[in-house]
This record gives sequence, C-alpha cells and structure tokens, in this order.
Amino acid sequence: MHVLGSVGQNSVVGGTVGMLPIEHDDPVNAKILAISEDKIEGFVREPFEEIANHSGVGADVVMARIAAMLRAGTIRRVRQTLLATNLAEGALVAWKVPEDKIDAAFDWMFQHDPFSGHVVLRSTDTLRAGSDYKLWTTVKVPQGFSLEAHCELLAKKVDAERFRLMPAKGIFTLGVGHVRRKMIEPGSKADQPAKMIPVQIVDLSEREWDVLLALKREFAPEEIKASPWVARADEAGVSAEEFYRVAEELNARKIIGRFSTFLEHVKPSVGGVRVTRFNALFHWAVPRGREIEAGGEVGRHHILTHCYWRDAGPEFKSVNIMAVAHGTDKQLLLDHKTAIDRYRDWLARESEN
Repeated sequence: MHVLGSVGQNSVVGGTVGMLPIEHDDPVNAKILAISEDKIEGFVREPFEEIANHSGVGADVVMARIAAMLRAGTIRRVRQTLLATNLAEGALVAWKVPEDKIDAAFDWMFQHDPFSGHVVLRSTDTLRAGSDYKLWTTVKVPQGFSLEAHCELLAKKVDAERFRLMPAKGIFTLGVGHVRRKMIEPGSKADQPAKMIPVQIVDLSEREWDVLLALKREFAPEEIKASPWVARADEAGVSAEEFYRVAEELNARKIIGRFSTFLEHVKPSVGGVRVTRFNALFHWAVPRGREIEAGGEVGRHHILTHCYWRDAGPEFKSVNIMAVAHGTDKQLLLDHKTAIDRYRDWLARESEN
C-alpha cells in the first residue's frame, strides 16, 4: 500500500530555516529529480546550476531541496558516477545456491564482500533456462586481481553450486531516472538507436587517480553548494583549474558517467512513500554479429535504466542483450517488455521486405 502525503524537515541553507518537503513526489522535488537523477551527463563544473537550468527551478531551491532529501534519506546518495567497467574488471554474476542457503548467501555478499555491488534475489514467472540461478550480483575487482578467482572464493564461502560470469562487452543505456520514468508509456523510444559505449580497461596516471577519487566521493548534505569541486580540488592536492582540466580529459576518454542523485528505491521513505517496487531484468538472444544493432534498438526505449551486451552462455539459452526496468506496477513493466518485443518483431519483418 502507498502512503501518500508530504513530510517536512528542518533545514538550514544559506542562513534560512524552514520546513522543506522531502518526498520525491512533491511537485518541486519531482521537477528537480527528473533532471538530477540521470540527465546531467559527463562532468560539469557547476552541477547544481546545470540541474537548475534544465529543471526550471532556481539554483538555491535546487540545492536546498537536494540537501533536505539527502538528510531525510529520500535521496540515498549524490555523486559523480564513473563508467566503472572501464576502470576495473567486473561482471554481472548469476549464482546457483541451494534453496535453504540462499538467504544466508544474500546476506553475506550484501554485508561482507567489499567487491559485490548490487545483490538481488530474482524470480521468474515460469520455469525456464537459468531460473534456478536466483541470486544475482555485480562484482568488480581492482586491476591486477582475478574476477574468476574471487568468485570461486565467494562460491565456497556461500556454498554456491555454480556461478556464471557475464562481463559487459558494451553499454547502450545507463541511467536510473525513476521519477521521469513514472509517466512513460509502453513503446516510448528515442528517435535514434542507442549508441554503444565499448568496454575497455584504461590506464590512469597517479594524478588522474587522485582527481578521480576526489571526484567520485559521495556528497554530504553540507557539500551541496555552488562550485562544489573547489573543495575536491584541495582534497586531490591540485588547483581548481587543474582539477577541471583532468576531469574534462577523463570525460573525453569516456571514463566519467553522470552527476546523479540516487533515490532510495528499496525501502519506503520516512513518510511511507515508495519510489519503486519491481526491478525487472529483460533479456534477448540475438544472432552473433548483430549484438550492436540489436542493443541499439532495445536501448533506445525510454523505460530502460540499463542495457548491456553480455554473453550469458548456453545455460541461459545464449541470451546476449540484457536490460533493466523499474516500476511500481508489475503488469505495466511486462507491457513495456511486450512493446519492445513487438518493435523488434516489426524491425525483423521490415528487414525481410
């Protein structure tokens, strides 16, 4: 059940004290979040001003609202994202774990493994290839370490019977914008196919790493202010201009993702409002050699938060295009999948004519 309403929080910004709405569905917050979740691409010198320009909300209000939502937990983090697939070896991993041990395996990976990111228990509506792999995680290891060896150690720790590594070969869509996707109709898509970003590990200098580490650190509420990178430049031991120069070079090398606010989408807010309920993984098996074309056509659909080329192997019927969508209505998510399938069927018929 959804509990709708507004909740206020004491906030001190710019010397003023007031009650600010902190739910994601507040009209002003929704305008801000529709941009701040995933529309600020790459590195920008004034991210909060950029959010203000695109949302039509004043910069001071943008900063005050984001800080208030971050303090309240509506926003769980604010940070510059990186295309981590280009910085460290990583993969989506499917785990086959005995039913009586799967909860313990989930808890251990979620709480204790520093290299595991997303940890999700998945179910399928019908019995199909791979449906006995119910635990899915993302795993990244530092350069010089073996992803396979780490997963073998994890498998022993949680008594997994098998695991399947699925590293990304290309990225078509990456950006979790829950608020702006609430009103998207099934079949809504961009005018052009999504362009694939190839995955390739890059080497960085010590100075580049210093800037990158300062750049990606999460923002505390008190850091939500104009010119936020000046303090990060001090942290990295460089001037502001040098920080900007290095960050913009990293951006040109496709290492920088987006400046993003991430909503708490697992638990309800303090007011009982949920951002989303379902996290759906869709996948397709396309002919070898057609992955870039097919991924571009799938990835152009607006509902998708992620779309990758990953080879799953024969245990999963050789699916190789994977996409994720979030929502509060399961049937609506399935309708989105049906719309994508119909579009792909139409493309296939057109190519035959």
